[in-house]
Amino acid sequence: MSFLRRRRGAQQKNESRNYSNTISRSCPTNAYFLVISMNADQSTPTAAPSKMPLSDKVLEALAITKRGIDELLIESEFAQKLARAEQSGQPLRIKLGLDPTAPDLHLGHTVVLNKMRQLQNLGHQVIFLIGDFTSMIGDPSGRNATRPPLSREQIEINAKTYFAQASLVLDPSKTEIRYNSEWCDALGSRGMIQLASRYTVARMMERDDFTKRFKEGTPISVHEFLYPLMQGYDSVALKSDLELGGTDQKFNLLVGRELQKDFGQEPQCILTMPLLEGLDGVEKMSKSKGNYIGITEPANTMFAKVMSISDVMMWRYYDLLSFRSMAEIAGYKAEVDAGKNPRDIKVALAQEIVARFHSQQAAEDALADFVNRSKGGIPDDIPEVSLTGAPLGIGQLLKQANLCASTSEALRMVEQGGVRIDGTVISDKGLKVEAGQCVVQVGKRKFARVTLA
Repeated sequence: MSFLRRRRGAQQKNESRNYSNTISRSCPTNAYFLVISMNADQSTPTAAPSKMPLSDKVLEALAITKRGIDELLIESEFAQKLARAEQSGQPLRIKLGLDPTAPDLHLGHTVVLNKMRQLQNLGHQVIFLIGDFTSMIGDPSGRNATRPPLSREQIEINAKTYFAQASLVLDPSKTEIRYNSEWCDALGSRGMIQLASRYTVARMMERDDFTKRFKEGTPISVHEFLYPLMQGYDSVALKSDLELGGTDQKFNLLVGRELQKDFGQEPQCILTMPLLEGLDGVEKMSKSKGNYIGITEPANTMFAKVMSISDVMMWRYYDLLSFRSMAEIAGYKAEVDAGKNPRDIKVALAQEIVARFHSQQAAEDALADFVNRSKGGIPDDIPEVSLTGAPLGIGQLLKQANLCASTSEALRMVEQGGVRIDGTVISDKGLKVEAGQCVVQVGKRKFARVTLA
């Protein structure tokens, strides 16, 4: 896809420094004509359309949109967008941008992807935007220090897997995939400066994390101010009607809304989804915190991780991850209140999630594996590890078998009674394991068949 940057022809002398911005989606060559205005007041705002009545179908779509969300701004505007879409037959353009900061997606990412799929099922055009340009800036959202930008090589590696994994939730045949380098690269230094002139430092400092860092004397790099501007400019380029994001993205989404007004477009509505807590039930799900469930993890691992969440957190996962109706979930809660074991309800959730990312058969097999493990059984698919150095200290054995990250962690697990050899709990941190073969278990889910020589 080629993207062209063209300047206007010569104008009268008193207009030589004025440029107008036009971004055309309908160009048959798929080219963008980017000419940036230095004067935002020259834009002519789109006239507010007349208010339309809301049909039952629109009200139903609005209810589906609002399920499980944190906030929808502005709801009355979005209802009108839905009504116009129903009348005209023109689907809304709904945008989600993700920066490829890591190669894999986890269930926390799918909270907003699930909402995109619901909107896709309602007949709207969803745009999965990969922030290959903004990744090189680094999103400061929720950060107490400057986020190191990624290299182009890292971004390209990570981006390769993003859409493939997102397609496990979205319908790829109905998803428009874009990269924001398409229009951001075309801006150039002049365009970047002109874009920066549209937003003030005072407005940027309204952002909580910037304010906090400024008060604490923590450095804020100038390039970090560019991130919300570039994310907002994505909405201008895509002519977005609705942008989705986590609650930590609210400021960035609102910048997009303001920039669209500035460029004479009807402003997008914004929808924020709650951040999913990880397995610990406290911190948001994050690979760096080790409390995540990856959507490409093996079925048995995924199932066991879902089963490890607390009974209280289970309802949060149902609300944000399950495709079951609210009535069904309410029925489950009533059953638990009436005395049913929450474990049975959690099994249904684990099977639903595993079936979504693997298959129904994989979900059934994962349940059988989990039951076998809970009875003290050994899974069939445990890794085979060959080690030397017998007799080998238990701490070193666990570390070398990749069952613990370090010897100190290994000894801590022994102390807590979390290590078994051939089914026997190990309590001696000074144990020396003799040569031979044994099955070593750490915690509930980590196994290895170790051959020690």
